[in-house]
Amino acid sequence: MRIAMIGTGYVGLVSAACFSEFGHEVICVDKDLGKIDALKSGMIPIFEPGLDEVVSANVRAGRLSFTTDLSKAVPTADAVFIAVGTPSRRGDGHADLSFVFAAAKEIAQAMDGYTVVVTKSTVPVGTGREVEKIIRAQRSNAECDVVSNPEFLREGSAVEDFRRPDRVVVGCETERAREVLTEIYRPLYLNETPILFTSRESSELIKYAANAFLAKKITFINEMANICEKVGADVQDVARGMGLDGRIGGKFLHAGPGFGGSCFPKDTLALLKTSQEVGAPTRIVESVVAVNDQRKIDMAEKIEAAFGGVSGKTIAVLGLTFKPNTDDMRDAPSLVIIPYLQSKGARVRGYDPEGEREARNLLNIEICKDAYSALDGADGFVILTEWNEFRALDLDRVKKLLKAPLLVDLRNIYRAATMSAAGFVYVSVGRATQKPGK
Repeated sequence: MRIAMIGTGYVGLVSAACFSEFGHEVICVDKDLGKIDALKSGMIPIFEPGLDEVVSANVRAGRLSFTTDLSKAVPTADAVFIAVGTPSRRGDGHADLSFVFAAAKEIAQAMDGYTVVVTKSTVPVGTGREVEKIIRAQRSNAECDVVSNPEFLREGSAVEDFRRPDRVVVGCETERAREVLTEIYRPLYLNETPILFTSRESSELIKYAANAFLAKKITFINEMANICEKVGADVQDVARGMGLDGRIGGKFLHAGPGFGGSCFPKDTLALLKTSQEVGAPTRIVESVVAVNDQRKIDMAEKIEAAFGGVSGKTIAVLGLTFKPNTDDMRDAPSLVIIPYLQSKGARVRGYDPEGEREARNLLNIEICKDAYSALDGADGFVILTEWNEFRALDLDRVKKLLKAPLLVDLRNIYRAATMSAAGFVYVSVGRATQKPGK
């Protein structure tokens, strides 16, 4: 099949590379000339494990190419995927669909013959129908179908998620469109991947409902962590006991500083706005949004309390991205917690294995070349992101570098007994504070 992918951001580039790996001929389109030139020269604009190998292999094979000219990519395509950004709109929190609608207009003008237009971007319910209206308004005789095909990619494991998804969801209205999408995803039949065909509205809502539910699990365990700290329970034991129930499952039951990233914050807010707009309030989602916003402030205050006040103190922060194995800092807890500490008079040093470039743009802190450089001379340190390289720090070396042996671990990646034995004051989430020798 011949595919045009409009947008070379996180979703577009991963999807295009993996479709080409399936054997399809894929052309990526983006208006950003610098990004397209970089991709043509073999430079990947995002950090995603394994993506560079997939891109380079399929470029060499002639199945994957890049252009800024939509008018040349669309006419020969069997399917055109819209994978542009849908950020929260300033002022009201609704998803900003301006990029989606602009792409639809350009696609309509460039189509030649029957084309399936696929919305891959995360969009509110009803967007597919709006996209179809836009296309028909541009070309009343357009021979096309508009389909919803949401992505379920986790940053840090997106390539494997695409190759071996839990399911593929397709919202379409005609048998002809169904046949095209079935052929596009045919390679996944070998893995017996469930492909769920629904209406467009159901498909669009599945994406939001899934993300809101996962965000709810994170928010729930964070609230349980607060109770654990008050009553002397261990949130990790609580989460494990809950997760062993097959009806609940253990994924996303990890207490921490709140969720961030490109999906959960904007998608929960967009779903909330949609529910309010159609007169079907979602009280649970409303609470999830409010609790998660407050969570980051609460964790900043937790750090402040652990240090006995931060004015005049140097704090080393390990991990700046919203999760490990990505350079994405969108809505990362660090963007709230670090400015709070600075507002209270702290000097903050930071280190992140992949987030340095974004951190320099978004945070006014000293960025260090490695974890130990950040720790040298600090009054204590904080773990904000659970990168693997932070899980086995040389604690004797760390203790010698710090002015005081204090760790605030907001990801619970260390055992309290280990830190106590190493002589640290250890503050974690949903567990009792551990002191040296205790």
